[in-house]
Parts: sequence; C-alpha cells; structure tokens
Amino acid sequence: MKIQERTGAGGGRSSVPAQPMAGERLPAPPRERKPALAALAVLLILVGALGATMLVLRAGDRIEVVKVTGDIPAGGAVTKANTASVMVAADAGIHYIPWEQLDGLMKLKAINAIPAGVVPVGEMFAAETGVAAGQATVGLSLKEGQYPNGLEAGDLVAAYRVGSTTGTGSTTGSSDSSSSGAGTTLIVDKAKVTYVKPAASSGDVISSTNLPVTLTVDSTKAADLAQAAAAGQVALVLIPSS
Repeated sequence: MKIQERTGAGGGRSSVPAQPMAGERLPAPPRERKPALAALAVLLILVGALGATMLVLRAGDRIEVVKVTGDIPAGGAVTKANTASVMVAADAGIHYIPWEQLDGLMKLKAINAIPAGVVPVGEMFAAETGVAAGQATVGLSLKEGQYPNGLEAGDLVAAYRVGSTTGTGSTTGSSDSSSSGAGTTLIVDKAKVTYVKPAASSGDVISSTNLPVTLTVDSTKAADLAQAAAAGQVALVLIPSS
C-alpha cells in the first residue's frame, strides 16, 4: 500500500502550482483618447505664435518725421536748413509731424522757442503768433556788456536805462520806476526775450558786434524802452523765471 501511494503521488500531477512562462505580459487596458485637449493645445500654440508675430510687426512700424536741428525762437519758423528727417516708432497718441509735410510746416510759426534736437509735435506751431492784448515787442541792438552772456529766447530780463539822463526829461516808464544807482533807472521790471540772434559760427562774416534782441513787454513801457534803445542806453539783467 505504501508503494502505491508513493507511485500515485509522483506519477501524474505535481503539487506545485504552475507559473506563467517567461515573456508573457498581462493585457493593458485601452488608452482613453482626449481629442478636445489636443485641439486646445494646438490652439494655444497658434495664439502664442500670432501674438509674437504682432509684437515683431509693431516694433517695426516706424515713420519718418521732422526733427529740429537748430534753435527756433518763439515766432520763428522751420526751414530746410534747421530740420532733418528721423525715424520714430509710430504712436497714435503723439502728433508727430510727417516729413512729407515739411513744406506746409514752414508756413507756420513756433508758439514758443524750440531748442535744437527736439522732435516737435503739431501743438508747438500755429498759423499766427500775434502779441497778446496789452503787450508789445521792442527790438534792441545791444553792445557787449549790455546783456548777460548766454542770453536765450524764453529768458526773463529786467531792462535798465544806463548813462546820464540829464536833460532828457521824465518819461512815463521812469517816473514810477526805482533807481538802482547814479544814472541807472529801471525801465521794465519783467520782459520776455522772444528772439536772440544765434552766435556766429567760425565761417560766418561778422557784420556787426551788436547783438539783436527782441523783448515782449507791457505796452505802457514800450515807448520808454524803444527811446532808450535808440540812444544805446539799455542794459538787460537776467531775472528768475518765477
């Protein structure tokens, strides 16, 4: 009986469970496709590329405009000699003056003095720059020593009568002005310089040593200032702008 039991136990079946053969894999679950996410990713890529393209095009949108290369006094005009063309980025909020409109701009007058190097805008010019009511402009021709060095258009000055005033009689301007020394009388306490002749370059022929200056003053002082200027008895003193 024992022999039969041993034979029966080892003859047909194994007591060890069968193992899977090497190389076999368990079946993987099918992947779930999401076409909506793929389409969204493609859309984002296209939007980013379009935005970058617009930025590049915007940066390259430049226009040719007028640039001032020489000082222009108040009431002065641009010319081909004191302007040049320059490229700037287009901006609808800034009223640049296109270079092709230079001929039309030359017919206008500067409202205020414009220094060299400025790219002007349309608001700096007007068809007329008439003197305000109650004011007048007076032209002077001053010798060296009668004006401060570096005098420029837009400066504020006081005008004095210098030299002897004996026998000239009292004038409206001197009657109510304060004396600042023997033979020196204040004519105008505050006048605006609207024009100063630019300094001559080394190649220019100097025709006069006098400096032409135009002042805008109260109309009640204009006669006294013009009289003193005709006699060569005017001296200007620079005063603070405020």
